Amino acid sequence: MTTNDMPRWATGIVLPLLNLLSAMLVAALAIHLLGEDPVDAMRILVNSAIVNPEGLSYTLFYASTFVFTGLAVSLAMQAGLFNIGAEGQMYFGGLGLTLAMLAFDSSLPWYLLIPVGMLGAALFGALWAFIPGYLQAKRGSHIVVTTIMFNFIAASLMNFVIVKYLIPPGEQNTASRVFSDAAALPPLNAWFPALGDTPLNVSFFLSILALVIYGVFVSRSAWGYKLRATGLNKHAAHYAGVKISAMIIVTMLISGALAGLGAVNSIMGSTHYLSLNFVGGAGFVGIAIALMGRQHPVGIFLSSVLFGALIQGGFDLSLEKPNIPTETFIFIQGLIILFCGAMENLYAPVLIKLIKGKKG
Repeated sequence: MTTNDMPRWATGIVLPLLNLLSAMLVAALAIHLLGEDPVDAMRILVNSAIVNPEGLSYTLFYASTFVFTGLAVSLAMQAGLFNIGAEGQMYFGGLGLTLAMLAFDSSLPWYLLIPVGMLGAALFGALWAFIPGYLQAKRGSHIVVTTIMFNFIAASLMNFVIVKYLIPPGEQNTASRVFSDAAALPPLNAWFPALGDTPLNVSFFLSILALVIYGVFVSRSAWGYKLRATGLNKHAAHYAGVKISAMIIVTMLISGALAGLGAVNSIMGSTHYLSLNFVGGAGFVGIAIALMGRQHPVGIFLSSVLFGALIQGGFDLSLEKPNIPTETFIFIQGLIILFCGAMENLYAPVLIKLIKGKKG
């Protein structure tokens, strides 16, 4: 028996949980070495990020962005592509959204303005992913190398465009002007006051909708079958009639569009202007989410909530435990990538033996 022959509950639930537990145990050891009690630290984190309604609201706010970047990386993985460029694609998505807002926020009503902004985010994100996709499909350039390079190019271009063209006269902050009220996504605390004064908005429901659409198209459509066939074996997919070059380009376009849509929550739902560092590493978090969630919609959602909780809980944890720096979240993120990515099958041999013994 190999990992491919293992039951879905073993590969989809047990292995990820064991990997997550291993990452958390190593993180607990690090916290202990910092001179703090890991159990008390976990209590603070859970209370801050899950139990407290306002903290939960912030957790879901961060998760709303992570769902889109996680979907972007996951979709590319389904085709056998490792899109590490979600960070840059989200940068460009934010730029496209902002240009649409600056052009139309004084002339369009909210019910047209919001879709136009989302369309701008998706189009610019797709545009930034198209070039690495084209180079991979037509020239054989490795997608990992090109997408990493494009992350740095996107950040530099963003800095240039904001400083050169978007900063209002007399302003010192590296940001665009504030959009009109019509460009703001409705906050959920208007309907659920218990959530408190937090930026959680309707993009949370948009992220759920994106998960559903992703799940249906990948697992229930002819295009999704071709996508997965390409990821499993490009040569076999080619002989079955799949146009590999076209599949790679289209997949990267959709992946980039999803990453670009990650900017909607941050900009239209929270700040209402474009700032230089609005992405905040969300594109790289998407890699961890895709690996941990095994490219499954439920796994992506749960992983997004977990990382949202780590960020929200990490803020309060660093306040109550000064010995634990806020960078601990980045350390835990790296551990999750290590155990869920590079060492994802660490416990597979043990599980295979247990399953064989049960059947025998």
